[in-house]
Amino acid sequence: MKQRRKIIPYNPKLKQLARNLRNKSTKSEIYLWKHLKGKQIMGYDFHRQKPLDNYIADFFCHELMIVIEIDGYTHLLEKVQDKDEKKEKRLIEFGIHVLRFQDSEV
Repeated sequence: MKQRRKIIPYNPKLKQLARNLRNKSTKSEIYLWKHLKGKQIMGYDFHRQKPLDNYIADFFCHELMIVIEIDGYTHLLEKVQDKDEKKEKRLIEFGIHVLRFQDSEV
């Protein structure tokens, strides 16, 4: 019997913001997306700027339950780091693994 995918709720108000973010990607996000899109990585389907709960993940693969976050210079700010920590804890509650990379690592 095929296992059903876990439904992860999201705030519908984030849909337009996610669309806007897709059009304002950083160079690192564009580069990584070029390699993730179209199931290029072992056939896994990734989504870009995906609303999950009350957050937007840079990249998300439902099959693997993985979020990839690319952190630019703003993530060095304490306020942003606190927000990232809350986001990561919440995603973990849904069983999602979070991989975080610095902009310069991509």
